[in-house]
Amino acid sequence: MYSKSAVAAILLTSVAGVLGAPAPAESQQSSQTATVSPPAATPELSLTARLTLADTAADRYALLPDDKQFVFDFNQEQKGAGKGGQLVAANRKTFPALVGTGAGMAVGRVGPCGINTFHVHPRGAELQIVVKGSLVTEMTPENGVNNADGTRRVIKTTLKPFQMTPFPQGSVHVQFNDNCDETVFVAAFPSEDFGTGQVADELFAAADDDLVAAVLGQSIDGAQVDKIRKAIPKSIAQGVDSCLKKCNIPKRSL
Repeated sequence: MYSKSAVAAILLTSVAGVLGAPAPAESQQSSQTATVSPPAATPELSLTARLTLADTAADRYALLPDDKQFVFDFNQEQKGAGKGGQLVAANRKTFPALVGTGAGMAVGRVGPCGINTFHVHPRGAELQIVVKGSLVTEMTPENGVNNADGTRRVIKTTLKPFQMTPFPQGSVHVQFNDNCDETVFVAAFPSEDFGTGQVADELFAAADDDLVAAVLGQSIDGAQVDKIRKAIPKSIAQGVDSCLKKCNIPKRSL
């Protein structure tokens, strides 16, 4: 006769055999070691990213140990500048010390007959002040902002030195230097990443030819769209004909 405890032990042994007994600890460890992949290399975060992830403002200052990191030089050259001038922007990427300030800035140098072509800022209003020369501006607000006769309203200004105008976030606007001397302006934004979108480039460079032709009321056909697309100048561009003639500047050929 087996005791009750002996019977229980025999039953447990049988069940373990059916279900599969656990492998010895040494074997389990060997199996796990063989299947674990090495950790993927983590790309190094940019300074801007590390500043954004910092727990406190004090931690951000620790990531900027050099006082020179708090100086931005607008005298640098704009990458990919157009023929009409230079525009240098200080944002959270180009000037990491701005992280946490909620502010950004740009300085534009618009040459004779230069045009800061039609554009929008998707993440910030712009306050623009002229510090040298003069600038003609036009701004188109959102749909529904009309003149008394029902036509769309376009707000036009001429800014002299130390005069300012606002461009609301998302509004389409343009600046034109209609003189033969350089104009310099400063633009302030309540955003570290205000962004800029050139209207003509976004319309012609990114959309289907036939869609562009349809949007323009079939005033051009699909075949002409590609020619226009290739002719779109970089901002800051150079025009208008009357100004070019006044300043004896050769007209840009397509």
